[in-house]
Amino acid sequence: MGKIVVQIFLLGLFLQVLAVSAVDTNRLNIWPMPKSVSHGHSTLYLSKDFELKTDGSKYTDSSGILKDGFSRLLDIVEAAHVIDSNLTDSDQPVVLQGLHVVVFSLNDELQYGVDESYKLSVPANGKPVYAHLEAQTVYGALHGLQTFSQLCHFNFTSRVIEVHQVPWTIADQPRFSYRGLLIDTSRHYQPLLMIKKVIDSMAYAKLNVLHWHIVDKQSFPLEISSYPKLWNGAYSISERYTAADAAEIVSYAQRRGINVLAEIDVPGHALSWGIGYPRLWPSKDCPEPLDVSNEFTFKVIDGILSDFSKIFKFRFVHLGGDEVNTSCWIITPHIRNWLQKHKMNESDAYQYFVLRAQRIALSHGYEIVNWEETFNNFGNKLSRKTVVHNWLGGGVAQQVVASGLRCIVSNQDKWYLDHLDIMWQEFYMNEPLTNITNPKQQELVLGGEVCMWGEHIDGSDIEQTIWPRAAAAAERLWTPYDNLAKDPRQVTGRLAHFRCLLNQRGVAAAPLAGGGRVAPEEPGSCYMQ
Repeated sequence: MGKIVVQIFLLGLFLQVLAVSAVDTNRLNIWPMPKSVSHGHSTLYLSKDFELKTDGSKYTDSSGILKDGFSRLLDIVEAAHVIDSNLTDSDQPVVLQGLHVVVFSLNDELQYGVDESYKLSVPANGKPVYAHLEAQTVYGALHGLQTFSQLCHFNFTSRVIEVHQVPWTIADQPRFSYRGLLIDTSRHYQPLLMIKKVIDSMAYAKLNVLHWHIVDKQSFPLEISSYPKLWNGAYSISERYTAADAAEIVSYAQRRGINVLAEIDVPGHALSWGIGYPRLWPSKDCPEPLDVSNEFTFKVIDGILSDFSKIFKFRFVHLGGDEVNTSCWIITPHIRNWLQKHKMNESDAYQYFVLRAQRIALSHGYEIVNWEETFNNFGNKLSRKTVVHNWLGGGVAQQVVASGLRCIVSNQDKWYLDHLDIMWQEFYMNEPLTNITNPKQQELVLGGEVCMWGEHIDGSDIEQTIWPRAAAAAERLWTPYDNLAKDPRQVTGRLAHFRCLLNQRGVAAAPLAGGGRVAPEEPGSCYMQ
């Protein structure tokens, strides 16, 4: 983007966010936009002893998920400034004493399709005054806490946290049950703390699936106890994840309402597997895709998925299946002989491999996600428990659901974060249900996912490459279609506000004025970049 174009963008943004600040009471700055929201014009301030009340709730919170969520709420609300007011609860304005949370379900299992709805109300007065949050599950309550956090602002005069525009009445639920973000730890290792930071930022935007593309051609960083030499394929001895590390990521994400979708991409994208087990290669001179003729290949896949089932509790596992170049199978004598014996060509062998891997995953209780090439090549042969992951372009989701299979949308021309030239406006306007009008077929679109492929991404730049563009997609996936802006210029100021909020919370979200990972053009307010 040229400097003149940037300056024009900044001028337009300035006009939209003029007077937007932490104390502005005249704008509605919630991201993603709730299903239903109304507000007033009064102000409360948070008591210095702001508390969580749960009386009347069926949910016992024996695991501490709600209590921890409330503690994080206080942390992020109070993180931006030091609260040093001398105000007491007897001073004006009216004091908000705490948050009364009622959760109706006793169950805190996190799975696909869990009820994430909530209702949040903040009254303008009462004796005493409490905000009220109701949810069917604790995970809906966590979303309500995130929304409440965005209603809180620091007052630079009184030095307290205030809630403006009360009374608030918000009823909310997600449009899609699958709202994902892919991270890639094979092309560059991501430290455990950085993955946790990404999970925290996902929760701020109400994304709920971390698609962990753990291994690929370049490295195999994960410990697999069934086949312990696999992680010999890591870049170095320190750039690895133990099984306990992986379990910690799953637990950390689950306590924030986020599922972890683990991926092993087979039969291609697997050269690193053979560092520890060279038998998996067709030959040392032609090491990829995995050897389809060798029973050991499928024993290793079975071992990996057996170990996965003890750690990754999400209903789905991702088996890849994309970009398979079968030429090594043809030029390797023992595989060529195996193909001839079984009356297969290379396309038949590709299908055989994918379907056999699917059967192994099913035997471990998983449903399967595969990249769209599997559907494009032999869609009618795939297990009916397959979710087809669209990435190559438009029109595929329409074909998938017409065939009766489920689909996740990640079309690379709109939702690939490593494509730095894709602007946030394109992320916002990308519609998963394009040309899908049949209600039953619409239900087969589980949702969508933005993809942070790691060829040029490590711990130094992952956050500013993800945000704020992922937030634009997050609103598309959360907010009812009729509530979405038909022109992204209508949400520029609100997204700028959310981006600045991320910065205040320690997330290195990049400016809006450009594609991915851009730097500020010149000195100026966060709200005007």
